[in-house]
Amino acid sequence: MQRWLNRATNLFPVWVALGGIAALVHPPWFTWFRGDAIVWGLAAIMLGMGITLTAGDFRGVLRMPRAVAAGYVGQYMIMPLMGWTVARGLSLESDFAVGLILVACCPGGTASNVVVYLARAHVALSVIMTMCSTLGAVVMTPWLTHWLAGRYVEVDAWGLLRSTAQVVLIPVLAGVILNRRAPRLVRVLLPVSPLVSVVAIALICSSIIGQNAAAIRSSGATLLLAVFLLHAGGFLIGYLFARILGYQTQIARTISIEVGMQNSGLGVVLAQRHFPGTLAPVPCAISSVFHSVIGSLLAGIWRWRVPPAT
Repeated sequence: MQRWLNRATNLFPVWVALGGIAALVHPPWFTWFRGDAIVWGLAAIMLGMGITLTAGDFRGVLRMPRAVAAGYVGQYMIMPLMGWTVARGLSLESDFAVGLILVACCPGGTASNVVVYLARAHVALSVIMTMCSTLGAVVMTPWLTHWLAGRYVEVDAWGLLRSTAQVVLIPVLAGVILNRRAPRLVRVLLPVSPLVSVVAIALICSSIIGQNAAAIRSSGATLLLAVFLLHAGGFLIGYLFARILGYQTQIARTISIEVGMQNSGLGVVLAQRHFPGTLAPVPCAISSVFHSVIGSLLAGIWRWRVPPAT
């Protein structure tokens, strides 16, 4: 049974890819999974990650402030510059360029924690990095978007922090408490938790693709290439950045995933609010698809190639 669960979990990128293709062919198969269902799905995934962690894991992260700082710098240096470079290099039309730069200036996405978990990287470090980049978004996202795209956006600071606490912090802490207080229950949940996370993230990715199927099909090859380059470059440069700083494989993978995956949902909301009647939200919507698929593929590869102990 456990061997079957592991094999099904290791096929994570296959399920995401098949779901994405099916969602493009017939969106209603997946678009029912939206709104509160996605929020609860992410919360369930975070709870599943939390039961694998202890308070000691987070104390260990506090002893590596340089790694947290490296993830923060990578998030707000590599991705915004990638967005600007790709937009200029491909001569994207104004609306698409603004949308691409805007999503590049957003904080790390909560789905990054899931991918780190499935990739067997450093989950506690990933959670702390996501929280830090989210806190920083209150200042960094508006400032970087104004600087690189020439347009200013306002960020709902309280709403952003509240949603991050609901989806990330509270479920993870609940999982840590369960790990300590209900070890028998945790032993029952642990074998199936990774597969539950795989199913949930595949449904989320497929739903996002289904909801934006028309925009994806009609946006054109240049925009699709631009969004792909943004995230592929983020994953690659984030990994190289961490290795140059001297970090071993597990932490380098964590930083790579944190840098390469954005809070695309926030990008969509900000684009719709501040650039109404334009095509700026389209790159943000496509971004959610590309970073999830690329992250899923990396998680599948890295799950098979467990990093050496550091």
